[in-house]
Amino acid sequence: MPAEGWIAAARRVLSPNCDSRPAGSGISLALLHSISLPRGRYGGKAIEQLFTNRLDAAAHPSFAGLAGLRVSAHFLIRRGGELVQFVPLQQRAWHAGASRWRGRERCNDFSVGIELEGVDDGRFAAAQYAALVVLLRKLQAVLPLQDIAAHSDVAPGRKSDPGARFDWARFLQQLALAH
Repeated sequence: MPAEGWIAAARRVLSPNCDSRPAGSGISLALLHSISLPRGRYGGKAIEQLFTNRLDAAAHPSFAGLAGLRVSAHFLIRRGGELVQFVPLQQRAWHAGASRWRGRERCNDFSVGIELEGVDDGRFAAAQYAALVVLLRKLQAVLPLQDIAAHSDVAPGRKSDPGARFDWARFLQQLALAH
């Protein structure tokens, strides 16, 4: 694992919304999400503020339901490909909620959460796919990852991200070619 669980290429923004993984849980799953705050707006600081408990719930009408929410992810990939890391890899980020993958409950225990800046009914930028491939290759080199899944796969009916317009074929082809 990289020094102290941080990926060197990522900008660090420390989130308090994490804790210790259960002993022996291993990290076998990369879990893909999408997020934008407000929905469909890209660039601002609201995602970082949400993950660091500094989001002003009065700053936008859509933020009201986020008041007091304590969530995070290990990584955020911005539209231009910038990589931001909030939680060190050995820690459990709070991104999946009630979830199940291949018969295992509580996906936060054994996954790395990767947020793509976007919406579940929109397209993602080429720079995001490229950054995601680079990140996954780095993670595969240091973690026993066995699977890559969508948030919608581990929480069906409750979550829909990263969405039907996430180009899995493109992403998996790029990942296979990036040796």
